Amino acid sequence: MKILTTKFLTKHNTAPFSKIKIEDYAPAITKGIELTRAEIDEIVNNPDKPTFENTIEALEFSGQTLDRITSIFFNLNSAETSDKMQKIAQEVTPMLTELSNDITLNTALFERIKSVYQQKESLNLNTEQAMLLDKKYKNFSRNGALLAEDKKARLREIDTELAKLKLTFGENVLAETNAYQLHITNEADLKGLPEGTIEAARSLAKSKEKEGWIFTLDVPSYLPFVTYAENRELRKELAIAYGKKAFQNNEFDNKQNILKIANLRHERANLLGYKTHADFVLEERMAQNPEKVNSFLNDLLSKAKPAAEREFKQLTDFAKNLDSIDHLEKWDSSYYSEKLKQELFNLDDEKLKPYFKLQNVQNGAFTIANKLFGLTFTEVFDIDKYHEDVHTFEVSDASGNLVAIFYSDFFPRKGKRNGAWMTSFKPQFVKEGVNERPHVSIVCNFTKPTETKPSLLTFNEVTTLFHEFGHALHGMLADTTYPSLSGTSVYWDFVELPSQVMENWCYEPEALALFAHHYETGEIIPQEFVNKIKESASFLEGMATLRQLSFGLLDMAFHGKNPSDIKDVKVFEKATMEDTALYPDVAENCMSVSFSHIFQGGYSSGYYSYKWAEVLDADAFSYFQEKGIFNKEVADKFKDNVLSKGGTDHPMTLYKKFRGQEPKPEALLKRAGLI
Repeated sequence: MKILTTKFLTKHNTAPFSKIKIEDYAPAITKGIELTRAEIDEIVNNPDKPTFENTIEALEFSGQTLDRITSIFFNLNSAETSDKMQKIAQEVTPMLTELSNDITLNTALFERIKSVYQQKESLNLNTEQAMLLDKKYKNFSRNGALLAEDKKARLREIDTELAKLKLTFGENVLAETNAYQLHITNEADLKGLPEGTIEAARSLAKSKEKEGWIFTLDVPSYLPFVTYAENRELRKELAIAYGKKAFQNNEFDNKQNILKIANLRHERANLLGYKTHADFVLEERMAQNPEKVNSFLNDLLSKAKPAAEREFKQLTDFAKNLDSIDHLEKWDSSYYSEKLKQELFNLDDEKLKPYFKLQNVQNGAFTIANKLFGLTFTEVFDIDKYHEDVHTFEVSDASGNLVAIFYSDFFPRKGKRNGAWMTSFKPQFVKEGVNERPHVSIVCNFTKPTETKPSLLTFNEVTTLFHEFGHALHGMLADTTYPSLSGTSVYWDFVELPSQVMENWCYEPEALALFAHHYETGEIIPQEFVNKIKESASFLEGMATLRQLSFGLLDMAFHGKNPSDIKDVKVFEKATMEDTALYPDVAENCMSVSFSHIFQGGYSSGYYSYKWAEVLDADAFSYFQEKGIFNKEVADKFKDNVLSKGGTDHPMTLYKKFRGQEPKPEALLKRAGLI
């Protein structure tokens, strides 16, 4: 336990992963809670009149030991979990929720905050201090500080139950992902699959001491199978297995869990004086309210749907002509899309993959960050890591000063959830004159190297790496005083701007020349391939937009109205997605029960922000294109006004300081080929 509760005697104060035992976590978290309570008591019992320093700043810097322990624990619970870790998570989560409630519902503490808030006009605060004061006051007033005692008690019950339900939801999805495997023993069933995919499946079977080939629901195994396998029945089997995770009426079923989550969120919002959970959430977003979000989504839907329907007809006709398929099903989607792309553009992901060796792509992201922001990434081997697949880097600026510690973790494994994300083990902040630098991590699930090939990425995986790296830059370049306003601690519908804008460099010949080299010959990616990547960038974009909008509308349907009428999750989902559906429904499948973004992550009432941020990123990148994609002046403006500022000012203010104007949606519609 002591290892977690005392100062880390490590290089750059990094987490000493190899010295932490699983049994250290629970007692360390208990100790961290005790220390936090003592710090809160000290603020509350301070005999001096409440001031910004002795109340707001003191509260901001309280709980740092606990924050450090919990960030390590919960990050590993996503990237390197086990039954023991999950058991501890279920044990400590109610304790942490109770502490959070004890702080926000502490009347004496709120009185001190309110006292400072009421004199804010006369305090001569700078922009960041004013934002911190506003956020602290709202965090209390929006989360129950103004409630009567009986309502506070109910709020505590709701928060505890929600925290447990979200954990259980995620554990169920992971358990269902791990439980399934498609074991193939007939080589003919592999027809169409890329050599690398076959080799990876063979290695997996060998590791399980089985003959043949094993495919799983992990994305690097699942996606190539449904994209390339000619055996339609096996594509169907795998796709249905993927779509019915946590929807099988077994111990891992999530139907009741998500209904409980949606209803508890609604009750909580009502308790706090809001009409719905979406009204509560969106009050602190750029979009402001559910009406604006629904209007935004439906406006995009009206523009994208005609294009999507044309594309779907084109895909349907193509499949009929090629293979006499009368009705396209969901398990045909990736397969015929890929075939059509090959025919239209003569562009095959398998032709591109040799040019996207993982290490080269990562180095390309580093080089681009150097050209834009003057950062240098140096791999180091004396910083502890939590798994052998993890790589560690020191990030420095042009003067050689340490900017951040960066961890990358790229391959699937049993204890890691699916998907890709950025997170941090330590935020950036300034305390006692010292600018503490952040420890940032990106976690992905890419194809592992095999006996004969390094890890080679699909183009989609290349953009995923750049996306998460954009989030990482937001964390690494943070330069604020307060940790709760640092890095990615911004309005949720602004957080995707740095990540999505970085994806644009993947399509630029000047950028691709830096890293897209053939892994065997070293040859730079041919210009014709680059042209085709750019040409195909808006391929089936109408359908892709419709898919994203369907998720945003489903999120708003769960959270933007009273969910107590939802009796059957599947029926509700089907009705909600009717306007965006192109393929026939699959009775055995339900997307909501594994919709981790909104039921486990932080995207409830916020899934629309991917599309919202696309408007920002297309507009922002058009500025780079005007001036040159490595233009230092534009890059400095982006760094100084967006990346380094975190949540210290309103996002639109920051954006306008960078761009000189509000974003215009035309750039997105043009890029997507919708106008």
